[in-house]
Amino acid sequence: MTLKLMLWLLGVMLKRANRKKPRFRERLAEMGDLDWGIATEDLSIARHYRMSQDEMISKPGLPVDLDLELRFRDAQSAVALLKRPTQRAFLDALVDGRLRVVGDAKDLDRLQRLLKHL
Repeated sequence: MTLKLMLWLLGVMLKRANRKKPRFRERLAEMGDLDWGIATEDLSIARHYRMSQDEMISKPGLPVDLDLELRFRDAQSAVALLKRPTQRAFLDALVDGRLRVVGDAKDLDRLQRLLKHL
């Protein structure tokens, strides 16, 4: 599966969870809005997500006003990690240099707690 397709499907899953899963909506309301994105380091593949209680927006590209960015060394690294997104895998990727977090680590923790409810 290509990274572009995975990121698009993630947007679909986020929108569906916001519509159909009350616990997801509750958690998002508790945490507040979160704007985040995923991209390769060279920005050849990038997608961002704007999440609020009212709507879920998923668009290609990576604007500069995001709270959090997950930058992967390459598409293969991203696909491998996103197929099995455990906390240990994220830590290993950070240490190995396959993943770089741009933004506050607190926002990464918020995102991981929210994505558990997908």
